[in-house]
Amino acid sequence: MELPKNIQHQLAQFQQLQQQAQAISMQKQTVEMQIQETQKALEELKKTDDEAEVFKTAGNLLIKVKKDEINSELEEKAETLQLREKTITRQEERVMKKLQEMQASLQEAMQGAGMNPGMGN
Repeated sequence: MELPKNIQHQLAQFQQLQQQAQAISMQKQTVEMQIQETQKALEELKKTDDEAEVFKTAGNLLIKVKKDEINSELEEKAETLQLREKTITRQEERVMKKLQEMQASLQEAMQGAGMNPGMGN
């Protein structure tokens, strides 16, 4: 049975939105990992003596830095990443809501066309 053009178009949009949702999920995982790494670095930095030599990476180099400077830099990075995570989470919620709406609309359209979605028709 040939799908009506409007249903084919809705299916294509649905699939694009699914791909977008996957991309957003991957972005969120990446940001969450960066947050964990940054927090771990801050924890380790707190354990070091104030007079300890501290280095940061810059490409293939290690550069000596002052502990308070790198601490401020890491705190700022963590804050920025947390804001990014919130933004991605809101975006993810909007896309998931839209996916649910589109799925319901597609099921309705397919039933209206005499098809039974999810039954292999």
